[in-house]
Amino acid sequence: MGSKKRLTLKQMEKTQKKKARKEKESGGSATEKRSIRVVPPNSRSKEVLDQLKKMKVLTPYTVATRFDLRLSIARDFLEELEKQGLVKFVSGSKNLKVYKPSD
Repeated sequence: MGSKKRLTLKQMEKTQKKKARKEKESGGSATEKRSIRVVPPNSRSKEVLDQLKKMKVLTPYTVATRFDLRLSIARDFLEELEKQGLVKFVSGSKNLKVYKPSD
């Protein structure tokens, strides 16, 4: 039930050097965050529709990762596209809805 063993000074120096080397190789700090969009893309845009038609299955997660959106906004975006008739609802449950692009 003892605690974790403390590192020696030599071991701490090595870990700090490794971290500095990784940051230098990656080109930035390890805690760098991406900005996530809050506004969904234009549903009338031809580029957006082409990307959606290339995907076999549309779920809120896949749309969120493709367009760099929040998950809740991607869910609303898919519902809007369904109302417009651009995607069709395939199946789903309370937590997950699966859509496919309409032909």
